[in-house]
Amino acid sequence: MILELAIIVCIAATLGIIARIFKQPLILAYIATGIIIGLIQILFHSFYIGEKEVFDLFSELGIMFLLFLIGLEMNYSSLKTVGKTSVAVGIGQIIFTFIFGFLIASALGFAQVSAAYIAMALTFSSTIIVVKLLSDSKTLNSLHGKISVGFLLVQDFVVIFMLIMLAGLEGGGSFSFKTLIYTLFLGILLFGIMIAIGRSIFPYIFSKIARSQELLFITSIAWVFGLVALIEFLRAKTGIGFSIEVAGFLAGLALANSSEHYQIANRIKPLRDFFILIFFVILGSSIVFYNFTTIGLPIIILSLFVLIGNPLIVMTIMGLFMGYRKRTAFMAGITVAQISEFSLILGALGLKLGHIDEETMALIAAVGIITITTSTYMIVFSNKLYSKLSPILSFFERKNLRKEYSFEDTQKPIILVGYDRTGKSIAAKLQKEKMLVIDFNPDIIKSLEKSGYSCLYGDIIDPLIFENVDFTNVKMVISTSPEIKDNINLVSGVKLSGSKAKIISRAESEEDAKILYGKGCDYVFLPLYSSGQYLGKIIDTDPDLEGLQELRNKDMIFINQINKK
Repeated sequence: MILELAIIVCIAATLGIIARIFKQPLILAYIATGIIIGLIQILFHSFYIGEKEVFDLFSELGIMFLLFLIGLEMNYSSLKTVGKTSVAVGIGQIIFTFIFGFLIASALGFAQVSAAYIAMALTFSSTIIVVKLLSDSKTLNSLHGKISVGFLLVQDFVVIFMLIMLAGLEGGGSFSFKTLIYTLFLGILLFGIMIAIGRSIFPYIFSKIARSQELLFITSIAWVFGLVALIEFLRAKTGIGFSIEVAGFLAGLALANSSEHYQIANRIKPLRDFFILIFFVILGSSIVFYNFTTIGLPIIILSLFVLIGNPLIVMTIMGLFMGYRKRTAFMAGITVAQISEFSLILGALGLKLGHIDEETMALIAAVGIITITTSTYMIVFSNKLYSKLSPILSFFERKNLRKEYSFEDTQKPIILVGYDRTGKSIAAKLQKEKMLVIDFNPDIIKSLEKSGYSCLYGDIIDPLIFENVDFTNVKMVISTSPEIKDNINLVSGVKLSGSKAKIISRAESEEDAKILYGKGCDYVFLPLYSSGQYLGKIIDTDPDLEGLQELRNKDMIFINQINKK
C-alpha cells in the first residue's frame, strides 16, 4: 500500500513538472499518471488501485474536500458581484450548450440518459483553470475577465445543484418524481440550515479559536466529517439523501460567511490536492482498459463542439444579442473551450449510480483531456489568435454597440496607460484637464469618470485604441504596465502614428529596460530601482534622518489624497 502510494505520488510529481513546463494544468498530469498506472496493470498484472477500498476512499475524500472549498469560497457577497451580463451569458450558454450537446450525442447513437450526462459534461468549464490562466496573463480584472469569471461562477452554482439533484435519480437511469421532490425539499432545507448556522453560530465560535491555527484547522475538519457522518446516517435510515461530496459542499457553505474562511481554505487546500490526485489517477487508470476505436468519432466531434461550438455560443450571445465588441466577446468565448473537472466528477458519479456505462465515462474523460490541453494554449495565445481571426469575427459585432469604448474627449497632451497603483501616484501629480487615462479595468474607468477624468476603456494591445486616438498632438505617453509585450506594442503604435511624443515606460528587469530603449522608448523606469534611489537620496541629504517625521507626514497626506480619488 505505502509502496504503491509512493509510486503514484512520484509519477504525478514528475509529470506535474513536465505539465508546468508546457503550461498545462496539473489535472492532466494526474490523469496521465493514472494512464501509466493502468498500463503497468496491463503489462505486469499488478497495481490494481481501482479495486482497493483505501484508494476509493481517498478518491471520495478528494471530491469532498474540493466541494468543501467551493462552498467555503462561495460566500453570500459573491452573488452580488455577478453582474447581469454574466448571469445572462452564463444561463444562455448553459441552455444552448446542453441542447446542442444533447442533440449531437443523441445523433451519435447514445441513449437519452447517457446523452443528457454528456451534454451536462460539455456545458461546464473549469473555473480553476480559467482563473489561473487569466491571472497569469494579467487580464483577470479586464472586462472580458470579469464577465468570464462571473458566468463561470453561475456555472458553479448550476453544477452544484446538478450534483444534489443526482441523488433524486434511481439506479439505472429512471426518474422517481417522489424521490426527486424529496431530495429537492431536503436540499433546500439543508441549504437554509447551513446559511442560518453560518450567519449566527459559526462566526462566534470561530472568532474564539482563530488565534490558534491548529485548533482552527482541526475544528474545521471536525465540522466537515461530523456533517458528512450525519448525512450518511440520514441516508442509511431513509434510503434517500446526499453523497459525502455534497455534504462537503454544505459544510463549506456554512463556513463561507466567517471572517476566517480564507485561513481555513489555505489549511484545507493541501488535503484537497493530495486526495483529488487519487481521484484523477483512478479515473486515468480506468481509461486504459477501454477500447476507444468504437467511440473515436464521437470523441472528435464532441471535442470540436466544445473547442469551437462553445466559444461561438458565447460570442453570439455577447456580440449579436448584447452588443459587445468582437474582441471582448471572443476573449470571453474562448474561456469556455474546455470541460470542467466537475464534468469528470459528474460522469464518475453517474457511473457510480449506474446511470451511465463505462463507454460514456471514457468518452467524457477523453473529451476532457483533449479540450483542456487545447484550450489552455488557446487562452495563452488568445491575442495572436484574435489578430488572425479578427476579420471573420466581425460577423459577431453588430452595428449598434453597447457603450464599451468611449472615444469622446480623447485629445489630451498626456496619455497615461494603466491607472492602478503606480498610475494613481503619477496621476495625482498631473493636471487632470491635460490627461487621458487608458485602462482595461471597467471599475477603474467608472471611478475615474465620476472624478472628472477623461478616460478610455480598452487594452493597449487592441488596434482599436490606435485607430481612434490621435497621437499627433500628444506630448507625453506614460505606461505603467509591467508587461514587456504590452509596452513594446505601445511604443511601436505611437511611433507608427507619426507622433513625436516622449514615451515613458515601466520595466520589471534590466533586460526589459534595454529592450524598450532599443525599441525607441525615451525613458524606462524600474519601480524597485526608483524607490531605492529615492530612499538613498533622502539618506544622503539627511544622514541623521532629522526630517524623517516631516517626510512621513507628507507621505501620509499624499496617500490620503490619492485614496480619496
